Amino acid sequence: MPRLPYLPGVAVATAALTVLAAAPAPGGEPAVSRPRIVAHFDFAKGQTPENIALEPDGSADLTFASARQVAHVTKNGHTRIRATLPAEANPNTPVVGDDIVLGIVRAHDGTLYVTYATGTSKTGVWRIDPDGSRPRQIAQLPADGLPNAIGLDERWGVLYVADSVLGTVWRVPKEGGEPTAWATATELAPVPASAGGFGVGVNGLKVHHDAVWVSNTDRRSLLRIPVRPNGSPGPVQTKATGLTGIDDFAFTGHGDTVLASLIVSNEVALVRPNGSRSIVLTQKDGLSNPTSVAVRHGTVYVPSAAYFTMKDPNLLLADLHQHHDR
Repeated sequence: MPRLPYLPGVAVATAALTVLAAAPAPGGEPAVSRPRIVAHFDFAKGQTPENIALEPDGSADLTFASARQVAHVTKNGHTRIRATLPAEANPNTPVVGDDIVLGIVRAHDGTLYVTYATGTSKTGVWRIDPDGSRPRQIAQLPADGLPNAIGLDERWGVLYVADSVLGTVWRVPKEGGEPTAWATATELAPVPASAGGFGVGVNGLKVHHDAVWVSNTDRRSLLRIPVRPNGSPGPVQTKATGLTGIDDFAFTGHGDTVLASLIVSNEVALVRPNGSRSIVLTQKDGLSNPTSVAVRHGTVYVPSAAYFTMKDPNLLLADLHQHHDR
């Protein structure tokens, strides 16, 4: 979730987070330990890591939202810039104003897909090929939207994009083309500022077990949208509520247990299939407005964008001990 222009008022939400109900962790579930920061970034240069995709060797590709860049970070913290999206001379992105790169997903062949929000015709899905060629736009999304997280279903050959402003999950052919408003529902929509919302609805997104899972920041919820055999969406299912400040998330394994970033409270929560949760990482571990989570081979990756703290954007790694992931 990018930095919002009116977020000095977020202190109210921060206070609310201190009373977030957290059920005690039962035995035999995934456990997180040994957190360590492997890379520090430069906030002044717009190096605000918003989203993450993992490479087979355990390195990470991060979107630097404010710098319009995609960075490659090794597990020992070496960072290089892989791509920079073309600047928009007159950005008019809803909610944030600036042109920003948000979601990222990696295909098996190494192709990266990112979402770019500008408030102009450049808004949409952009492709970054493994050969290092310049990014190119493969799908245009509405300029009055905010395309955020992106997921890939290679079986169907489609991308899914969460639009935080329009409350829509878009479906886009992997090779590019005309997007389809795949899912729209009240559960996906933002909450107006007059009702206490930030104007940020559906935000994080993952494709998991014949379903598209999404978070809704304003509604503090984790949702599941089944993908029917013909590719159409089933009814939206609410899997967890009360997740104040939820941004993006990742599954800990093959089950439905989730690690979710809580951007305002500087925490990562473990959310169980029954909707209960407990906090497993905090600001004391080095989190500074965590925006997303990834999991690979017993390692948890958490980028922090420092949107509100404005201190120490970073990439944190931790160990994940799998017991009986449910």
